Amino acid sequence: MVNWLAEVEQRKDALIEDLFRLLKIPSVREDELATVEAPVGPGPLAALEEFMRMAEEDGFTTKQFGPWAGRIEIGQGEQLLGILGHVDVVPVGTGWDTDPFEPVIIDNKIFARGSSDDKGPTVAAYFAIKILRELGIEFNQRIHLIIGTDEESGWQCMDYYFANAEMPDFGFSPDAVFPIINGEKGNVSATFTFDSGEFSTGDLRLASFNAGLRPNMVPQDATAIVKGENLEAINEAFKAFVKEAQLKGSTVTVGDTLELELVGKAAHGSTPDKGVNAATYLANFLKQYNYDQQSAQDFLQILGDKLHLDFAGEKIGVNAKHEVMGELSMNVGIANYSMTDGGSIDANFRYPVGTDPETILAAIERNVADFVVSVTTDEGKEPHYVPADDPLVKTLLEVYENQTGEKGFEMTIGGGTYGRLMPRGVAYGALFPDSVDTMHQANEFLAVDDLLRATAIYAEAIYRLTR
Repeated sequence: MVNWLAEVEQRKDALIEDLFRLLKIPSVREDELATVEAPVGPGPLAALEEFMRMAEEDGFTTKQFGPWAGRIEIGQGEQLLGILGHVDVVPVGTGWDTDPFEPVIIDNKIFARGSSDDKGPTVAAYFAIKILRELGIEFNQRIHLIIGTDEESGWQCMDYYFANAEMPDFGFSPDAVFPIINGEKGNVSATFTFDSGEFSTGDLRLASFNAGLRPNMVPQDATAIVKGENLEAINEAFKAFVKEAQLKGSTVTVGDTLELELVGKAAHGSTPDKGVNAATYLANFLKQYNYDQQSAQDFLQILGDKLHLDFAGEKIGVNAKHEVMGELSMNVGIANYSMTDGGSIDANFRYPVGTDPETILAAIERNVADFVVSVTTDEGKEPHYVPADDPLVKTLLEVYENQTGEKGFEMTIGGGTYGRLMPRGVAYGALFPDSVDTMHQANEFLAVDDLLRATAIYAEAIYRLTR
């Protein structure tokens, strides 16, 4: 019987070295730098090419699908096991204690953007395959390790890949937590749009409001600029608000202009309750004043009241619950306003079976009917579930139990992973129930012990699934 963890520990230095190669690449999507050759910017493409180069150096067969995705191949057989990871990362944001693209190990933790989401787990899966090959294991199924470059945004990479490549018969994505994620909620975003409108009488003018980096991140920072008189009183009220809310904030006053900045806490958009949404908090403070544009008033009322601290979406009537998949969750990811251009709010919903985008949109429209705002939704993704008695789920849970001694159990998450792309696809690690989850946050890290344990689990799992 193979001691999987011992095999991984023997290769610890090589595993970390390969991971650091990828972590040093700032693979954030940058639309402003997009070209035909690099459609989501140079960073994700550079990370993909480095991964393919690494696999080729190790003697694997690889294939790249334009600038979008890559594949590492091994094994023989009729069935195809897919392992889907990604090398793009969310924006850095603020609050880092180290350089996010100069990986460093502190207290046995690897600090870098992408360490836990998803370069670390993807390299763990890659090394698992590498170890199996070095042990002389013959695979009775084909294996495709598929690497994407746009998971944190629009999944265009997988659209392109599966338009040009075979769909796996079954598989997993190393992009979540153990024991297993065999259920994923639906995912749809709603955009609230506010036209700038005419100016009228009012005590203040909202010149601008800006917060958020991506729909799937809780905004850590929010800024607003207001113009008017009696700014000192507003300044003092803001300081009291910040203190009561136990947040960090600052102001700058120049003449008739007051700039306010509020700092919350970033988190993954699928778990908005784990963050502190600077956008809704700042709007909650500003909504109490009278503005000279109805659009500004409506923007702040919806953002600071209807959407503030309501992670289940009850105030806008979209709340829903399923006995297996749990409750709908809502994250306000981006909020911007300009006195000349109007404003927009992007709210992202992770919903269970029992509701759908049409129902969500209709509920929102009913509950904001008193405001001058238009609401639209994107196409979104439907809920996904692989039954607990499916052989894939049963095998992966058995491997987890074998290596950890802990009881395995099925789970549903609000986050979306590539696992849902496969009819029999799940998410599997690499975080453990006792891991600290820092995905999409400042000072993101992956514990070295978790990296090693996950690699060992992946090795046994791939071995078992290809018998």
